[in-house]
This record gives sequence, structure tokens and C-alpha cells, in this order.
Amino acid sequence: MKWRETKVNVEDHIIVPDIKPSCIESPDQFVEDYVASLTETQMELSKPLWEIHLLDLQNSDAAGLIIGRYHHSIGDGASLMAMLFACSHRPVQPPMALVNQPGNGGDTVSLTRTGLIQQAFSRFCASLAVFWNTCIGIFFFVMTVLFLRDTETPLTGGPGVETAPKRFVRLAFYLRDIKLVKDAMKVTVNDVLLGITEAGLSQYLNRRYGHGGSLLISYSRFVKARIQLTVMAGSRVGYFLLPLSIALWDDPLECIRKAKGAIDRRKRSHEALFTFCLSGFVLKSFGLKVRSFVGVYIALMNVLSIGSGCTVLPSTLQTTATYSNMMGSFEEVDFFGHPLGYIAFGTYGYPRTLSINFICYVDKMTLLVAVDKKAIPDPQRLCDDIEAALKLAIDACSVSD
Repeated sequence: MKWRETKVNVEDHIIVPDIKPSCIESPDQFVEDYVASLTETQMELSKPLWEIHLLDLQNSDAAGLIIGRYHHSIGDGASLMAMLFACSHRPVQPPMALVNQPGNGGDTVSLTRTGLIQQAFSRFCASLAVFWNTCIGIFFFVMTVLFLRDTETPLTGGPGVETAPKRFVRLAFYLRDIKLVKDAMKVTVNDVLLGITEAGLSQYLNRRYGHGGSLLISYSRFVKARIQLTVMAGSRVGYFLLPLSIALWDDPLECIRKAKGAIDRRKRSHEALFTFCLSGFVLKSFGLKVRSFVGVYIALMNVLSIGSGCTVLPSTLQTTATYSNMMGSFEEVDFFGHPLGYIAFGTYGYPRTLSINFICYVDKMTLLVAVDKKAIPDPQRLCDDIEAALKLAIDACSVSD
């Protein structure tokens, strides 16, 4: 496959629905219904696979909405975010001063023989840890492909789940609340987000379905592969499997500690690089159809299964949900002269009933969940449980201080 130049008629891609705001009782509900309706239709393959919907409707957070629908072959989340910022205007910031690192130039620092041995030993131990974690990750990856499965829950998808309509629900947190927990526990923002997601999902499943024990649910967490800054489009994404124990804890901070341990082990491995390279190898060696099958079977992203859901794929599922978080802009940006109030992103076309996406923008962290309503009929309640988990973590940190 390769990119080829084509002519674009912008009018074919800009959609302005006829909306009468006076007849709409709940603008937020209308937006959710509108986005859900987009997941029921396929994108036209006769033109470039992107659309922009302009809604002249004021909801609780913005005076109007821009909804973009892009096929995943156009680019992954990071590429699309870069394109958005390329079309935006941000205040010009002075270039950051370079910080002189000790030992780079200037006086050289001589190391004793003991210091050299300690340095070599620490590097050897770090390399050994990376090698071990990578082997363990690849082993469980292969076992998941062959026969390992998550615990059967109402969230487990059935045949045709990848083409089923999805419901998108949005919730915003203040970034300062997340950083309060982060600083108190000396963890990262990612650790806090994953921890409260695990706690919120546990509470939701326990209340709705009465799961009092411990369940094993795997998230397919997508990460951006390292590429040159000049590459602005295309999908270069790897992923790793992240097993989570769905249970109730007496300590609201315990789920964050467990999430930190799981993420730290995968940070010190090359599992995501392995899945990215394997995806490219299968595509080049066996073609798109084989890669599409492998992509569904082991949750690798491919250009036909993600985005518009335009291909019906095998429904053999090994993992339960997908999870991703992405950094936006800490400064307010505008889109063709219109300041953006918030940014949210989500995906559909996955062979799963639940997709969880976080993105930060200015002082807010926006959560957008995409669900199959047959499995999760009340997605807003799930978002509320995640928000409640964050509040419990904040209270626990305040008490410990």
C-alpha cells in the first residue's frame, strides 16, 4: 500500500445539518444522539475518508460544535492532533533556553574504578529488567493470541460487536484535582487515570451485575511509536496488554498503586515496539486481509477495522476493552479563528464493547467513553463512578496529609 495524490472537493466533506435549537430540549443529549448516529453509517469509499460536521448548537460547554470523523488510515490520534494544531493559532512563546547538562562539555569528571563498576552494574541490571519484562510481555501476548481469555462478564463482546452502534458519553475533570493525587502519591497522571478507571469500572460492575469477587479484564492500551517530527500522517501505533483486577478495595488509593506497578513494568519493556513491528511484518508479508484477521485476533490496529467500521471482521475476542490517553495543549488554541472550549476524541469499529479515552486541554481532563448499549445501557453512570473514584482518592490523600 502507498499514498497517492487525489483531488478533494471540500464541499463533499463539510456537513452542516439543519438544526432548530428551539425544538431541542437537551442540547447535550442531542449531540450524543447525533454522534451515535454517525457510528451507524459507513464512510463513502469513493472519496477521501474524512468528514467534518458543523453543529450550530450551544451545549453546556460551547457555543457550537465541530465533529470530525476520520478513518484510521488517515492517521492515529497523535497525528490527527498534530494536524489540528497545525490549523490552529497559539500564542507565540519565546524559545526555551537550553539547559547545560553536567558533564556535557567543559570540565570532564573523572570516575574512580569503583564508580565505573557501579555504573556498569546499574546499566546491566536496567538492561536485564527491560529484557525480562519484554520476554514476559511477549509470552503473555502469544498466549493471549492462542488461548488465554478474560473472565466472562457482561462486557464481553459477542458476534458483530465491531459493527454495532456505539454511544459516546463525555465527562470533564479539573487537571488540578488529578495532579493533587499525583503529587501526594508521587506517581504520574497516567497512573492516576488508569487507577480511577479501574476503580470506577469495578464499582459499576459490582453495582449492576453483583460481581463481588475478583475478575481479570485486559485493556489493550495503545501507545504512539517514536517517529520523526516531520511525519504528520499515518498510523504508527503499538500497544500492550494490561491485565486489571476488577475488585473492590477498602483503600481507594490501592487501585492507583496497582496501576502504577503494572504501567512501570511495561514502561521498562519493548512490548509496544514488538506489536508495532509485528503488525508491519504481517502486513508486508501476508497482505491486508491476513493482517485484518490478525489485527482483530490480537487487537492490533489496522486501516479497515478502526474508524468507520467499514469491514465486518471475525468476532473472536481475547481482550475486553481498549484504553488510551493523549496529551493535548496546555494553552488555549483556536480553529480558524474560533477558540476551542474543549477537545474530546473517541474511536469505534473496535471488536469490543468498551473504549475509554482521556485527553487533556488547558486545565481540564476530558474523558470520553464509547460503549455498546447492549452491554452498558447507562454509560453516564460509568463515568460518574470514575469521577467518584477520583473524589475518593482526593479525600484519602487529604486525610493522609
